[in-house]
Amino acid sequence: MRGLVIGLAGIGLSMTYSILNFANFSHGDYITAGAFTGWGTTYLLAGLGRPSADIGSLLLVGAGGSVFGGALGTGVTGTPLAVVAGLLVAGVFTILLALGVDKFIYKPIRNEDGITLLITSIGVAFALRYLMQFVYGSDVRGTTAQPPQVGAYLWDGQVFISAHDIALLVVAGGLMLGVHILLQATKLGKAMRAMADNEDLARITGIPTERVVRATWIIGGGLTGVAGYMFVLWKGTLGFNDGWLLLLLIFAAVILGGIGSIYGAIAGGLIIGLTASMSVIWIPSAFARAAAFLVMIVILLVKPKGLFAGRATA
Repeated sequence: MRGLVIGLAGIGLSMTYSILNFANFSHGDYITAGAFTGWGTTYLLAGLGRPSADIGSLLLVGAGGSVFGGALGTGVTGTPLAVVAGLLVAGVFTILLALGVDKFIYKPIRNEDGITLLITSIGVAFALRYLMQFVYGSDVRGTTAQPPQVGAYLWDGQVFISAHDIALLVVAGGLMLGVHILLQATKLGKAMRAMADNEDLARITGIPTERVVRATWIIGGGLTGVAGYMFVLWKGTLGFNDGWLLLLLIFAAVILGGIGSIYGAIAGGLIIGLTASMSVIWIPSAFARAAAFLVMIVILLVKPKGLFAGRATA
């Protein structure tokens, strides 16, 4: 489940790198922004008509402990319409955020070198993160009620699968399949792959590169916002630092899969997620991230360009 979130969020980061040629460090805070706006919508719809919760507290996702997700019964089984609405709002808001940041900040300096864009993206990341801390507060809040679970018996014990696990699997798997179809079977996908291969040649052959850039932000932003929302749905808590903490694992996944490869980001995300989660069987949980990065390093020693050989054509 963790790998699905990392892989889904990694698609947008990999697309940004392959088409715009810079590592977007504000990507993690796009995840958090999508999560907060999406869950604000879910809280609002789930809490309508409850005298104990005012609209402001609901929109701020219960800042300061004013509202608790468990009390609202939020979840895919308790408030399915509120969850679907929150998921859509998370995706749409992150698209608008990505387009706005690109138009007013990245586009004027797009012709500069990658280092300039990278440093600028770090500044955007800090600005967004502490703006969210100012608006929503710094406390980590519980967002969902306990979802129903089904026990699955394996050879050495029982594994519990919750409704939120299944929801994450369906949403992430469906979106990943949609990205595959987009890239391989549509004119836009072919244009994106052509621009990733050679931007100058794509421009000479008549491909509307500015439209491709806009589509990149739309697709990447939408997937990133959805990933942030589903990550919170799955783990059940939300804090202003969630996206930043997840960003390092996303970068590890993108590098492991091969920088610029969409499929590499998905495969790398699954490997990094599985490693981070399963390593706690043998080592303390505080070292789980280190184990994920160690696996990345070992694989890169064997395949220095990543699992998908660094193909920028996805």
